[in-house]
Amino acid sequence: MARFDARDHFTGERRSLRAGLDAFLATHGIDLAGGPVTMLTHARVFGYVFNPLTLCWYHSPDGALRCVVAEVHNTYGGRHNYLLRPDGSGVAVTDKEFYVSPFFPVDGRYRMQLPAPGERVDLTVHLERDGGRPFTATVRGTRRDARTTTLLRLALRSPWSTLAVSAAIRLHGIRLYLRGLPVQPRPGHRTPENAS
Repeated sequence: MARFDARDHFTGERRSLRAGLDAFLATHGIDLAGGPVTMLTHARVFGYVFNPLTLCWYHSPDGALRCVVAEVHNTYGGRHNYLLRPDGSGVAVTDKEFYVSPFFPVDGRYRMQLPAPGERVDLTVHLERDGGRPFTATVRGTRRDARTTTLLRLALRSPWSTLAVSAAIRLHGIRLYLRGLPVQPRPGHRTPENAS
């Protein structure tokens, strides 16, 4: 009914989520020596998943936050990972390097408010470009244990939650296109990180 699958993250070629995470960090010279990771992502529900944004908070064995990885997926099947080092207030800034929307070119920078989740999660992602912030996304919620009864209740209430996210993004894109928003061409290059 619902599961987390290693093929849905990073290169999709590792045997586990943790192996994929560690391999990505190793390409950046980071070894957490088995420190804990907190991951915020959608589960694969009834065999389908779409994760516009997955976040991983990486800690050293003593519990200190070392970095955050933001994995962005687009509706074309591509994915890209950003290695982030939030400041003391949980803010990280990085250049945009990945084609996400047909309405924005690959320019600007992301400003992300990424406090480590506790009982609540409260995240904000801004796309900043010269002249303003054309895009802002927020994620807010309350932590719940992943018990069987909780998962069953959520599956019955929203059986196609990940499909609904994907459909909503596409419908919003159609509305923007019909309003006359110009479409930006998709770059043709692919990297190992964003290859599906």
